[in-house]
Amino acid sequence: MQRCTASSSLRAQNVHPSRAAPRRTLGLKAPVPLAGRPAALSPWQPAQQQQQPAIRCRAAQQEQQPETGDTQPPALVGEDAAVFDPSQQSLKSWGLFVALLTGVSALLYPVWIAPGLGLGDDFVATLSSLSEDSSVVMLAILLVFAIAHSGLAFLRPYGEELIGARAYRVIFALVSLPLAIAAVVYFIDHRYDGVPLWNVRGVTGVHELVWGLSFVSFYFLYPSTFNILEVAAVDEPKLHMWETGIMRITRHPQMVGQGIWCLAHTLWIGSSFMVVTSLGLMAHHLFGCWHGDFRLKRKYGEAFEEVRARTSTLPFQAILDGRQQLPKDYYKEFLRGPYFALIPFCVGAYLCHPLMQRAAYFLGW
Repeated sequence: MQRCTASSSLRAQNVHPSRAAPRRTLGLKAPVPLAGRPAALSPWQPAQQQQQPAIRCRAAQQEQQPETGDTQPPALVGEDAAVFDPSQQSLKSWGLFVALLTGVSALLYPVWIAPGLGLGDDFVATLSSLSEDSSVVMLAILLVFAIAHSGLAFLRPYGEELIGARAYRVIFALVSLPLAIAAVVYFIDHRYDGVPLWNVRGVTGVHELVWGLSFVSFYFLYPSTFNILEVAAVDEPKLHMWETGIMRITRHPQMVGQGIWCLAHTLWIGSSFMVVTSLGLMAHHLFGCWHGDFRLKRKYGEAFEEVRARTSTLPFQAILDGRQQLPKDYYKEFLRGPYFALIPFCVGAYLCHPLMQRAAYFLGW
């Protein structure tokens, strides 16, 4: 048991003037209290001092908390991901988002997509002149996209300082979106090129496995668009440092999601072209792991170092190492609107595969 002693002195404002001078004690000494026991009231102490409660030491004031063995996760340094509060949404903002999406799509067709009119034909033709091997052309398209996409991301703080966050996001989208369309269309048109390596499309269960892996991949790919209104610059775009949900599993979910997607589609297609395309995609995303950490460090400094210390690039590594402590109700971080929206999106994307293939064949890139 901890032993503590308490002593107090009279304050000048608390002592009655008639008792300011020490009283005569006829040579007797006040009794000394035993250690660990409060001093007994005595006639040698001033009356007001006798009425004051005994002073407790700091250790005695602290309540002893029972040890339950449960450890609570540390407080968040980054942002809580996928939070969607309907009461905070504006119909005007979502209406503007739909209008912008429709307008950009309508503009992209004549400027970039339309055969014989859009610039997409010339872009693909220029890169196709580099080699007769479609795998090389695919890598060239991915390289141009990677330079433009990651380059503009690197320049983002400087561009936003010059023209503002919304204007810079518009430029970023107008450059990245056409290049992404070119990559997707060329991939669809040439996915079976090269050397056939295997064909398991007729094996029972393979289709379901590929579909399931593709579905899971979007749960990792999606965090880049948690705030979809920012993607269209309806809300002011920000560089977010997410810390919950899928981020507890891996700090770079896009890289993991792209890897799962490439694995599924390489298994299904089985061509050398698909293998080369997957390698090109993963090379860009692995670079993105370093680049993403660099950008977050540049913006958030030591706060990012705290997040990095308790997360990992490899899935589940921080959890297995004990650096990431999952809350008891961790599953609730996935029971949110943006994650639920993935279900109709993935189903819709699957059902639209024939339409996407028809459109790609029509363009003939």
